[in-house]
Amino acid sequence: MKEHATNVVRDLRQRGFQAYFAGGCVRDTLLGLVPTDYDVATDATPPEVMRIFPETYAVGAQFGVVLVPAPEDVPVPPTPPEHPNYVEVATFRNDGAYSDGRHPDQVRYSTDPREDVQRRDFTINGLLMDPLDGNRVLDFVGGRDDLKAGVIRAIGDAECRFQEDKLRMLRAVRFAARFQYVIEPRTFAAIQQLAPLIRQVSRERVRDELTKMLTEGHARHAFELLDTSGLLREVLPEIDRMHGVAQPPQFHPEGDVWIHTLLLLEKLPPKCSPTLAWGTLLHDVGKPPMFRVAPDRIRFDGHVEVGIRMAQEICHRLHFSNDDTKQIAALVANHMRFADAERMKASTLKRFMRLPKFKEHLELHHMDCLSSHGNLAMYDFVLQRLQESSEEEIRPAMLLSGRDLIQLGYKPGPGFREMLSTIEDAQLEGTLRSKEEALEFVRREFPLTS
Repeated sequence: MKEHATNVVRDLRQRGFQAYFAGGCVRDTLLGLVPTDYDVATDATPPEVMRIFPETYAVGAQFGVVLVPAPEDVPVPPTPPEHPNYVEVATFRNDGAYSDGRHPDQVRYSTDPREDVQRRDFTINGLLMDPLDGNRVLDFVGGRDDLKAGVIRAIGDAECRFQEDKLRMLRAVRFAARFQYVIEPRTFAAIQQLAPLIRQVSRERVRDELTKMLTEGHARHAFELLDTSGLLREVLPEIDRMHGVAQPPQFHPEGDVWIHTLLLLEKLPPKCSPTLAWGTLLHDVGKPPMFRVAPDRIRFDGHVEVGIRMAQEICHRLHFSNDDTKQIAALVANHMRFADAERMKASTLKRFMRLPKFKEHLELHHMDCLSSHGNLAMYDFVLQRLQESSEEEIRPAMLLSGRDLIQLGYKPGPGFREMLSTIEDAQLEGTLRSKEEALEFVRREFPLTS
């Protein structure tokens, strides 16, 4: 994509316009990282950009943004769906007020790059780069110094930047966690003051920022910053309620539910699946409402069932897809089942291991153990059984079907499900190995009545 972006800059320059790389791609290049996408800033207006590049998408032309896709003859590396093969070209501008907390009410185009960077969020994202002049950097906001010092600092007045787009408060936390930077004190104070305004941001945008925090490799740090900034209780009050909820020390010597959850987040691998990340965050979400002190110890009876409902509610609130919601709820629902693994019948264990995305269940259990008692006996047991079992053993072809039962003289009805499940259990246990054995089993266990 860099080649395509450089060509866009070159074409704009050849027609007399200013053009530079802008934003995250400049930041990442200076940090020695490979940018995932490239943005170009220019004094060409959207109509002028579209005349130069006829194959464009004017997705944000009213805000000065045009997408220029890569031509077919320009090689581009494989990119994930959220980073398609286009360059975002934005016209220098000076934004007016942001009544909706996201988009400017009016946009005034500018020919001055200095004016343009003043509207951006943080100094490390306010740098421009000239790819046609040895990657010369234009820094009008002190971004290079903050990159060297490891500081997230709002450009200009922090309160104004966050009032313009409230999501920037979450972005400040994410960038600080991702790069292991500190948030400049006045910027952090503005977040603490304005944190309740994050509720004005669309739930999809909040979900996406939180997902990035969970999957970029520093989830614990991100959630500690969410906590101290006051944003956590606004976006995920259910997680905020984990603070101070004690756990039985014989099983959880690490501390309360909040500390336990942070320890799991610390172990989330970078680029892990979003469903594993959210399942990890929410696996004990049902504990705070179910806390009680029994005569023998602290208990959380029913916390799994409550946690499933709470996880589903959170997923619906944040507009997760149905498939992701189902998997996240399944991770919550099954995280305690590993304790019974050695006592499970072979059929039960095989059904357990054939849950969709079972490796996510196994990974969650592994992190759960390491973040509490440290006993990996059940993890090792299930992992060994999983490695020893072929796909055919876990998901064998059914020996009988409903049609076979009808041919035997049984009438279709609700009982078919029980009969077929019983046959499959016996098959998974290894006591039935052929269709003939299954037919005999049915005649014996479910005799026809005259």
